[in-house]
Amino acid sequence: MSGNTLNRIFLARLAGTAVFDPNGDPVGKVRDAVATLRTNNAQPRILGLVVEVPMRRRVFVPITRVTSIESGTVIITGLVNMRRFEVRTGEVLVLGDMLDRSITLVESDENVVVEDMAMEQNRNGDWLISKVHIMRKSRGLRRKGPTSTVAWEEVTGFASVEPNQGVTNLLYTLSTLRPADLATVLQDLAPKRRVEVARGLDDERLADVLEEMDEIHRVALLAELEGERAADVLGEMDPDDAADLLREMGQERADALIELMEPEDAEDVLRLMNYEDYSAGGMMTTEPLVMSADSTVAEALAAVRKSEISPALASQIFVCRQPLETPTGRFMGIVHYQRLLREPPATLLGSIVDTNTQGLNPDASLNEVSSYLASYNLLSLPVIDANDRLLGAVTVDDVLDHLLPENWRHDHRDLSRSSIKVNTELEG
Repeated sequence: MSGNTLNRIFLARLAGTAVFDPNGDPVGKVRDAVATLRTNNAQPRILGLVVEVPMRRRVFVPITRVTSIESGTVIITGLVNMRRFEVRTGEVLVLGDMLDRSITLVESDENVVVEDMAMEQNRNGDWLISKVHIMRKSRGLRRKGPTSTVAWEEVTGFASVEPNQGVTNLLYTLSTLRPADLATVLQDLAPKRRVEVARGLDDERLADVLEEMDEIHRVALLAELEGERAADVLGEMDPDDAADLLREMGQERADALIELMEPEDAEDVLRLMNYEDYSAGGMMTTEPLVMSADSTVAEALAAVRKSEISPALASQIFVCRQPLETPTGRFMGIVHYQRLLREPPATLLGSIVDTNTQGLNPDASLNEVSSYLASYNLLSLPVIDANDRLLGAVTVDDVLDHLLPENWRHDHRDLSRSSIKVNTELEG
């Protein structure tokens, strides 16, 4: 966020604040904040704001869409999803559920009342509830007792607003697992508990897990989620994986979920669903790392350093003319990661671009794609249309998904199950 973004923001004071889009047009007013409580009394994560738009409709605005909170205004970017807001499993309203509660100071065991809560942004960009403004019991004839602001870790007593404790404990047990291993555990759970755990995961985490699950299990699990939640999770998945999953859901259900997705996410998925599943177009992701020829090596290294970029996609930068979002302007070539490491930071990508990799058209077969990757020792390859525009990239892991036998995930589960220890009492 811009301006004084790292300042502490008290959420009760934020209520009623006007919300504007980047053009200065009014969107609505802040009515609450949505948080998710975490185990071991860790600071709750703020997921977004509840904003009241015209016609007294309350909608959810993800905190990632908030670009500025200052001078009595909130600025957001992107389109507002106008679906009516409903609290999901594992979520709490900061003002509606947490304020005016009686809690306890850990050190003195004194009962106090919550008057406000403050959020702060950490180094990872997450907004966490870091402070609690409390009021102690009044003494004598005073109506109000003394107030003070303490750290979140100094108080306890919010357990009653937590989701089902058994699920909470299981989620904590599973929190360190990699998505593939968590998918293995979920598939071993009873169906009811599997759904409960899925509902307790945040959208991004659940999206990662669905990408690793067997076709039958992930279709069944997505079918158990509410339509809007399912659409949000699909929006967090890689577009190619979301397209594959929607193909498996059946046309009627797929159409309904696409209608609920954010327009930008739905556009990418629909574009991929037009291609055959085993073609380059059907396997590609529409979100490779794309930069212009006048970008520098330093900028490229910063892009591949991001943790959310897969190793295969981080192996190379696709250099194109504007626009840089797929489908791009004319594709110029590739700059490999190892070449970036050998060049001075100020070097322009246009001067080191490899123009020998021409890519494949979106109708190329699985055999053509796998042969191309093997022949040129690539981890990903560009998919180019007839006008030399970059449509996306096919990564080696996507190719392996299609080359391996259909039951390969079952074999992986048998190998990894022994290394995953989960308290079976929590699975009941």
